[in-house]
Amino acid sequence: MNARDELFTERPDAAEKQRVAPTREQAERKGVSLIASVRDDQIHALVQQLFFRHESKPVRHVGFATVEASTETAKLCLEVAGALAEESKYDIGLIDAYPDSVPLETKLKLKIPSPDPAEATWPIAPRLWMVPRQSWLPEECGQRITDQNLSRLRELTTEFDFSILWCAPVSWRMASIGQTCDGLVLVLAANKTRRLVAAQIKDQLSKAQVPLLGTVLAERRFPVPRGLYRSL
Repeated sequence: MNARDELFTERPDAAEKQRVAPTREQAERKGVSLIASVRDDQIHALVQQLFFRHESKPVRHVGFATVEASTETAKLCLEVAGALAEESKYDIGLIDAYPDSVPLETKLKLKIPSPDPAEATWPIAPRLWMVPRQSWLPEECGQRITDQNLSRLRELTTEFDFSILWCAPVSWRMASIGQTCDGLVLVLAANKTRRLVAAQIKDQLSKAQVPLLGTVLAERRFPVPRGLYRSL
């Protein structure tokens, strides 16, 4: 094979590589977009089920608590609060009710700076307000939560049409925070939270007279559908 023949045998291979690479990237982008769409649908379905389909009594103020300490719920709380705010007719409070964690605004890496003094609430989106921990639990209190603190937390929830409380993993101390709202949503970790443990926590909440409004399965993996790769 001469040099001219080699030149024409190499070019189709290079062109094929150029064709395949963008196709794979496009499929991956489609997969990410599909996953985001599925999550958005699930968040809106959760909001409808949780806040607008209770016939016995209205649910306005809800805490999200975990079983596993490693389960992240800050983003979930923001997404639920944001979905409520999208209704454009309610004022929503996103409340930091997690005493032992970094501040919620830090966790979420919000680009909107907090005001001074730090205990004041501030808007982070249309009709959506961040309520920092200092607004009900001053720093000098440390980890000690008094009845006065809980009373202040309860007052804060009522300043909004709906409020979402970012809570610590379930414990007896956290149950007292759960009593300041209409109930808790228990966030379970996929392939991690044992059914027996979840049942025990449900009993603990019942004994503490904290309504369990439902459960959410977090840390699920959404595989990219195989059909998106058919062209590869």
